[in-house]
Amino acid sequence: MRADYSYRDDPEIPAFPDDHPLIIFDGECIFCSGWVQFVLKHDKTGRYRFLAAQSPLGQALYRHYGLTTPDYETNILIENGRAYFKSEGSIRMAAGLGAPWSAVRVLRLFPRGLMDLIYEFVARNRLRIAGRRESCYVPTPEQRNRFIG
Repeated sequence: MRADYSYRDDPEIPAFPDDHPLIIFDGECIFCSGWVQFVLKHDKTGRYRFLAAQSPLGQALYRHYGLTTPDYETNILIENGRAYFKSEGSIRMAAGLGAPWSAVRVLRLFPRGLMDLIYEFVARNRLRIAGRRESCYVPTPEQRNRFIG
């Protein structure tokens, strides 16, 4: 596990606004882009910011955390300088949306290993489940300020 805000000391990571939780997602995956659209719809307070994994900053953050590019088999949630992956990241993302979505915290009662196995199965098969976009998700003009990179 890396120290909080470790990316700030990595010369490969350009400075970026980290005053809001950041969701890094596979912008070519319909399933992942659908998740971002869900969060945008239900994030009434504008809590989250978004970054496509295919962007230079997204790729640099994946490498910083020892993740393989171009597979992008996990979304990353960076919150208060700490990165969360797989099931833990997804549970935290959903819980951050407030009620009723915060009820997802009950999933923490299950062993993380089991939850990660389920997450990994879906992640490995996400392109078969939902397909691949021909281009990255393009936010509406109203949503653009929520995206970085």
